Amino acid sequence: MLRGKVLVAQGGGPTAVINQSMVGAVLESRKFQNVDLVYGAFHGVRGIVNEDFLDLTQETTHNLEMVGATPSSALGSTRDKPDLKYCQEIFKVLQAHGIKYFFYIGGNDSSDTVRIVNEEARKADYELRCVHIPKTIDNDLMCNDHTPGFPSAARFVAQAFMGANLDNWSLPGVYIGVVMGRHAGFLTAASALGKKFPDDGPHLIYVPERTFEVERFLSDVKATYDRFGRCVIAVSEGIHDASGRPIITQLAKEVEKDAHGNVQLSGTGALADLLCEEIKAKLGIKRVRGDTFGYLQRSFVGCVSDVDQREAREVGEKAVQYAMWGDVDGSVAIERTGFYSVDYRLVPLEMVAGKTRVMPDEFIAPSGTDVTDAFRLYLRPLLGSGMPDAYRLRDNRVAKILKK
Repeated sequence: MLRGKVLVAQGGGPTAVINQSMVGAVLESRKFQNVDLVYGAFHGVRGIVNEDFLDLTQETTHNLEMVGATPSSALGSTRDKPDLKYCQEIFKVLQAHGIKYFFYIGGNDSSDTVRIVNEEARKADYELRCVHIPKTIDNDLMCNDHTPGFPSAARFVAQAFMGANLDNWSLPGVYIGVVMGRHAGFLTAASALGKKFPDDGPHLIYVPERTFEVERFLSDVKATYDRFGRCVIAVSEGIHDASGRPIITQLAKEVEKDAHGNVQLSGTGALADLLCEEIKAKLGIKRVRGDTFGYLQRSFVGCVSDVDQREAREVGEKAVQYAMWGDVDGSVAIERTGFYSVDYRLVPLEMVAGKTRVMPDEFIAPSGTDVTDAFRLYLRPLLGSGMPDAYRLRDNRVAKILKK
């Protein structure tokens, strides 16, 4: 085992359970005698280059446990996407502070950062263990059955659509909910788990794995509305046409871009509004409403999967165990071993770094507007215990007397 300090950081979008992974890594690290101190980088890689560290060795176990059960990123996060020069600066700071173990909790970009830093350490012949700890509500990391953060976000989406469907049943019309997911539709597909009765919404589900055609969308909405007198729709922010061009760029006069130059898909609520306007203008339906879930689905307090919490803690612990006992670098991956159980393995960083996993075909119905039972069986155990249910009054109608 290497002797020195441990550094833990969080990157990318916060989740409801990312703090469990941080706490798992910190508490597990504090068990080893070869660890001098455990630091936390404040605001991810930006905090590293700024040498903005918290000494987590001084934190009490009790408070760490309380923080672990709290959603969002307790260390703060960043959207910085480090290139080689940025990673070289990260490595300089790690060297200067005697960091021998670097644990970075995050998604695709974060795993790529770990890979580059790891390569820089090898070039410099500096002994450094680098382990990526998985996290993303998009569920789009390669080599993982699912990723911590996704189950809790999926639980929120399922419950949100359950409520939206109840509202829409009460006061019929068209409702659109836009869900996060630039390239992968797992989270949008989770909306299907809110259904109980055959005519429950969402009636239509659109994911980025399938081409989106505006005219066909309008035809689907009309057919559903004619059949049920209402229509609930789940739409991924990443829907695109056959050329891969985001639908929002077709409907909007102007589009915003984020810090990475990507088109801002749903943060402004524009996509929901534009789709609603298309329905109103071309189908003549008056009661049309749209919501953008945005940040709500990421760190919603009180809607956390107990399965997600447990696994998020364990990936943090396993990262430390692999680094200490195995003396290896890599990315921790979740592997499903039964119904329902999981195991953890360490995979090479290059198998995960910068890559995107999408929904497999067997999870998407042939219509392209629904999910399959295979997806429902995949997701249900991840949502955890205590999922609510929505019931209806039985349709025991009284015979009319005056208006027959």
